[in-house]
Amino acid sequence: MNLRKILYIIVGCIGVGLGAVGAVVPMLPAFPFLMLAAFCFARSSEKLDKWFKGTKLYKDNLEDYIAGRGMTKKTKIRIMVTVTLLMSIGFTMMALKSVTLGCIVLTCVWAFHIIYFIWGVKTIPVSKEPVTA
Repeated sequence: MNLRKILYIIVGCIGVGLGAVGAVVPMLPAFPFLMLAAFCFARSSEKLDKWFKGTKLYKDNLEDYIAGRGMTKKTKIRIMVTVTLLMSIGFTMMALKSVTLGCIVLTCVWAFHIIYFIWGVKTIPVSKEPVTA
């Protein structure tokens, strides 16, 4: 196994760990870390890639998006709210230090993010499980 694959495995494991924490902690987004893990595992190990794609974490957060079907409205809102909160912290800190260019760049990135998730990512309906009595 070469050094590149080992590095991909290590970064993928870190991504899974942070993604798992982000699935529980509201202020830490799970989606980008799980995307990182998927990217790394696909390039490092067929076994790890297959394992990761079989996890509930992957199926609940990435499967529909990667398959091109989109995201549920709840997932999109969760991502937009989390990123907005985190970016507002950076924006506030830059505004307090009078970093005008930084505030402008951060505002543009935030606006692109919101536009992308509203109009660029397809919204899929929540699948309704049959109720068993």
